[in-house]
Amino acid sequence: MTIRQGTKEDIKIISAAEAVSFPAAEAASEGSFIRRMELYPQGFWLSFEGDSFIGFVNGMESNEEDLSDDMYENARLYKKDGAWEVILSVVTLPEHRGKGYASKLMRQVIADTKARGKKGLVLTCKDYLVGFYESVGFVSEGLSSSTHGGAQWYQMRLAF
Repeated sequence: MTIRQGTKEDIKIISAAEAVSFPAAEAASEGSFIRRMELYPQGFWLSFEGDSFIGFVNGMESNEEDLSDDMYENARLYKKDGAWEVILSVVTLPEHRGKGYASKLMRQVIADTKARGKKGLVLTCKDYLVGFYESVGFVSEGLSSSTHGGAQWYQMRLAF
């Protein structure tokens, strides 16, 4: 598996992967990804097996310690040199799930974030994914105040 930073040319595959991985009320729009890419291109990690796209992680730097619902749609909440990497999307295409790709990609995101001197990473996930994120080093902080997409979310943190 290879991992590289995303570019604006990747927006279509990123957006399509997001759409098949999240319900419509939760999925980021193509426009949201365009705005995120314009402000924070280093916040996109893409994984490939040969020429096959596997998935991606998208985040942004922030001085906020907790992920708020506003962060999903308001790319302007990005803070250059922010203390935390806030993860907004972790996506593996359905046909590639259960093969360890997401773990490898998350470990790279974690290593890159640590190398940039951040305090750590924060994300929210559904209850059935808490164990996955714990397996790569995150700690559950319990239910999040997020109601993004009308769902119940758990906040996860990995502090360095």
